[in-house]
Amino acid sequence: MLPVNLFDPIPESLPDELVEVLARGGDLRIERIVSRGHSSPAGFWYDQKTWEWVMVVRGAAGVFFEGDAEAVCLAPGDYLTIPPHCRHRVEWTDPEGDTVWIAVHWTE
Repeated sequence: MLPVNLFDPIPESLPDELVEVLARGGDLRIERIVSRGHSSPAGFWYDQKTWEWVMVVRGAAGVFFEGDAEAVCLAPGDYLTIPPHCRHRVEWTDPEGDTVWIAVHWTE
């Protein structure tokens, strides 16, 4: 078995956010997400049926939750646990480099 590095390969061109499933089983899914200045479309809200634990590993991002006054800023090592149906959006990600996230989705 050979190891895989979380930072390789990241495409040189990234017109859309990259979402890759790293592992899954039962009701659990682990994703690597790479953003390069990407954000949620205007008026779009995530409203997921599952729990989500998300961590920024590299880069920076702002996550806005419906009803809040401002976005939560995330730097490397920062994470959030988002309950089901907690409406949120990615307000911004670092436009100068890659923001690498790990997202874990599950149901109770």
